[in-house]
Amino acid sequence: MRSLKTLIPFEDARRMALDLVRPIDRTEIVRLLDASGRVAAEDVRSRIDVPLADRAGMDGYAVVARDTAHATKSRPVVLRRLEVLHADTISRKRVTAGSCTEVATGSTLPPGANSVVRFEDTQREGNVVKIFTAVRARQHVVARGADIRRGSRVVRAGERLTSAKVGALAAIGAAGVRAYAQPRVSILTTGDEIVPPGKPIRAGQAYDINSNTIASLVRANGAVPVLLGRLSDRLPTLRAALRRGLANDFVVFSGGSSVGERDIVVDVVKSLGDILFHGVAVKPGKPTSLGRVVGKPVLGLPGYPTSCLINGYLLLAPMLRRMARLPAAQPQIVDVPLGKRIDRATGRLEFHTVRIVDGQAFSAFKESSAITSMAHADGYIEIPADVERLEAGETVRVTLF
Repeated sequence: MRSLKTLIPFEDARRMALDLVRPIDRTEIVRLLDASGRVAAEDVRSRIDVPLADRAGMDGYAVVARDTAHATKSRPVVLRRLEVLHADTISRKRVTAGSCTEVATGSTLPPGANSVVRFEDTQREGNVVKIFTAVRARQHVVARGADIRRGSRVVRAGERLTSAKVGALAAIGAAGVRAYAQPRVSILTTGDEIVPPGKPIRAGQAYDINSNTIASLVRANGAVPVLLGRLSDRLPTLRAALRRGLANDFVVFSGGSSVGERDIVVDVVKSLGDILFHGVAVKPGKPTSLGRVVGKPVLGLPGYPTSCLINGYLLLAPMLRRMARLPAAQPQIVDVPLGKRIDRATGRLEFHTVRIVDGQAFSAFKESSAITSMAHADGYIEIPADVERLEAGETVRVTLF
């Protein structure tokens, strides 16, 4: 067995992790349907006015405003209806004094008209329309370019594309947008005992939890997971797999980073590059490692599912967000009383998972190997290295997942 000789503070590990990565410079054209959540790589300016012409803002009648100046409920103005326009119809008839055109919301305003009277303020018999209220010029009219002016900037480079920004791009007719490429993350799971979900299992084996949790976390933080499968705990196999993984931007190993004779991920990374740290003064996740091979980060996460995922949240996710040019996550934090005392061994900063029940926090942590320590938790509390007990009723700060 090999011991972890030096454990670095968690904050040092996080700083080294973030210092190792840089934002991706590659760009690509992304279909509009796939653009939400991506980061624009260039400014986008409109080549058209939106809308393209003045249009009706209400169902009603397009009129010359001055025709309605003296209209009241008791003394309506009478106009002659020229035609009926639908949203996609372009009028060829000019509205002049004494006439009007029936319009639907969104209809292009017919020539000559400068206002719209709502249906509710009219009464029609055949082509004779009574107007019961006066309207001012441009009332109930959406002006050409009122939404987006030709030449105006619709999206700025570096902005994350929300659903609304995608809608603005659609409004100017863009079928796609140039965005920064998402980091591609090679995910490798070590362990002869690991079995893919869906396959038969026997005693001594375990289903592959970590590939799926890491892939989900990668996708949620603006990157693309590339699963390279389970690897046997053999140096040549792991070295070949690492070389394959380096075709992508980032490599994550699950398992093989502890202290047993067969935990050889660190040896493999050292054989091809550098190890920046191996061992973090944190619980769970002490055997986490970080290396660099041909300039690319190689993160070794523990094999136990809770250790793997909590360090995925705290180390991997911030690294990926920086590479993907996404802002740092802003988790929701709540202060609640602790429902039951927590006792622990001192010496390491602990990220202790909790669930919130009836406004109180209760420990959800079972052990590092239990995925339900995470799956049944609402968030975690940070317990400083020198604190051995948290008492029931004490207020704790919960960072929600």
